[in-house]
Amino acid sequence: MKEKATSFDIAYLAGVSQSTVSRALRNSPQVNKETRDKVHAIARQLNYKVDKNASNLRKQRSSTLALLLFEDPTTDESLINPFFLSMLGSITRACAQRGQDLLVSFQQLSDDWHADYEDTKKADGIILLGYGDYQDYEEKLNKLLAQETHFVCWGADVEGHPDFTIRSNNRQGGRLAGEHLLALGHQRFAFIGNASAGSPEFNQRFLGFSDALQQAGIRHNAIAQFNAISTEQAGQLAVQNLLDSGEQVDAIFCASDLIAIGVMQGIQKRGLRVPDDIAVMGFDDIPVASYTTPPLSTIQQDTSLAGEMLVENLLRLVNNKAIETNQIEPKIIVRRSCGTPPKG
Repeated sequence: MKEKATSFDIAYLAGVSQSTVSRALRNSPQVNKETRDKVHAIARQLNYKVDKNASNLRKQRSSTLALLLFEDPTTDESLINPFFLSMLGSITRACAQRGQDLLVSFQQLSDDWHADYEDTKKADGIILLGYGDYQDYEEKLNKLLAQETHFVCWGADVEGHPDFTIRSNNRQGGRLAGEHLLALGHQRFAFIGNASAGSPEFNQRFLGFSDALQQAGIRHNAIAQFNAISTEQAGQLAVQNLLDSGEQVDAIFCASDLIAIGVMQGIQKRGLRVPDDIAVMGFDDIPVASYTTPPLSTIQQDTSLAGEMLVENLLRLVNNKAIETNQIEPKIIVRRSCGTPPKG
């Protein structure tokens, strides 16, 4: 039986050193394109396969990242927020493009995340998506920092270490929502979503919304605010409470699309129309937002770019490099749930 080809065989045929072959097969920029192409061509000719176990052993790396999702209340059994489902695909793709395997699991809120993953060499670093109440969750993040675990998370700032957090510019997103509703001629506003320290992303969206309205002369305390977690059921309940309270509103900005979908359902159950009686705006631009009745205007968070940034920044930390960019600018997506601009 013919012996399996080695990197030394490729080096001999290519007329380069074995270390150059190794770098070329990793597509290292330290090797010029002509040499890389030559090495890859010979490797294909010899049917050479990289021994990942040996390579990882030399580097003391697993070439694996762990993605840990927080369990969210959902209408199905997935327990995964639809916003994170759309991000999952881009994270998987970004790992594949960088030669990384991906472990996906739910977060275990135990005291030994680091032992479960990085310290046992299952993964070189951790991506965290979702967190429930941030004040409870922050203690876990601080423990990861103290253990010098390589990790990045999506959402709110990590106290004292904002570079570990990849996030949308939530305050600017809220400002865009407020400016859009004002431009459509709406005058009496409500915000539905938890605007507290326990939900810092929602709070930033509310503050940005308030910024836009205050600039138009609408006082902060003139905005009706009702709490809701990010589910359709919570949105329905919150808007029922809003309508029962007697507050007169013609536009509602919701902290997430899931809340907004529930809010529209609750408004319609009362025999009111969206946007004729009450305009509704969401935040996230999850896939279903364009299929609601009416289609939902929202603030888009670019999940494809977010997944890329999470993987790229985690690998930078693993390789002891500084993170260069950690914020994504939001974009307004105009559909029919807020109405059309006044003529003239």
